[in-house]
Amino acid sequence: MMNKVFKACFVASCFTFVIPIAYAQQSVHALSGTVTSINSKISMIEIDTDDGTSGHFRLIQKSDGSINFDKAVSSDATAADKFTTKGSHVIVYYFGVGTVRTAVALHDLGDGSVETNTGTVVKLNRHDRLLTIKNSAGTELSYQLDPKTVADTAGGVSQGLKFDFSKGASVRVIAATPTTGSSTALLIAPVM
Repeated sequence: MMNKVFKACFVASCFTFVIPIAYAQQSVHALSGTVTSINSKISMIEIDTDDGTSGHFRLIQKSDGSINFDKAVSSDATAADKFTTKGSHVIVYYFGVGTVRTAVALHDLGDGSVETNTGTVVKLNRHDRLLTIKNSAGTELSYQLDPKTVADTAGGVSQGLKFDFSKGASVRVIAATPTTGSSTALLIAPVM
């Protein structure tokens, strides 16, 4: 009988140590901006963010622990400590809040033109892969969604239309400027 009580207590104590560790995992979020400075000696990168928030990011360290970073999204990005292109317009994947967040990876948006618009969601049509927003001037803007479109949600970043934005939600859309047709959304992020 004593042996069974000991085993039960041992198993219960193991769960008390495992559960907090599982919840300590950091969720990765995204925003866009232009890289203004890369300081590898002090493990910092500076980004002029499109949303106007602090652009100070420290580079991720092994001691930061585990992170929740969508594998499809991470495969299209460069690890933050390997990124070297100053002046690039990027999507920065990060965790943390405050004036200094932790950069995990960056996705270079390339040499093409990029547009940024803010508005409220009018409709997210998954069948037609189309997001329509209304900007502050009342103009409706539509964006094509493709499997590589990244969305920042409360649970972190995702790709492949594994996201949902309700009608009326305030969002910022970073999109590739089209040569013909409608723009393709690269990043959809909530406006706080």
